[in-house]
Amino acid sequence: MNSTMSVKLDQQHHYQFTNHFGEGIASLVSDEPAPLGASQGPSPVQLLCSAVGNCLCASLLFACGKFKSDPGLLHCEVQATTGRNEQARIRILGLQVNIHLGRASKGIEHIDRILSQFEEFCTVTQSVRSGIKVTLNVFDSDSTLVHESG
Repeated sequence: MNSTMSVKLDQQHHYQFTNHFGEGIASLVSDEPAPLGASQGPSPVQLLCSAVGNCLCASLLFACGKFKSDPGLLHCEVQATTGRNEQARIRILGLQVNIHLGRASKGIEHIDRILSQFEEFCTVTQSVRSGIKVTLNVFDSDSTLVHESG
């Protein structure tokens, strides 16, 4: 089943754009950081980080739901490393994702099965991984590393 989604962008000033996601969804202003832009909204790199983190968390929740398991409230941090490629162009070299479960892993039923499969449900991360290295760590509420990949 193929589908399409679209976002419309309208330039407001210099590198600042209003992103329109569709009827009933709040618009978002994005902007490049200084010196190009004025940092009046998230940058495109930050939006990519947000998309990857959000999709991974949603995929984890989906996998938990399949087993009727409750991971507690999730917390996620995504860090992008940028640098220059062989042509001296700035590129995203990698993404480091850390997801923190809201509960101790020993209290989450089927956690091993959940962690072994949830990444495969993430449309955004699996697509991004074809061009950017994505490293993932999942920690439980006791700060114990319970899953890593990438």
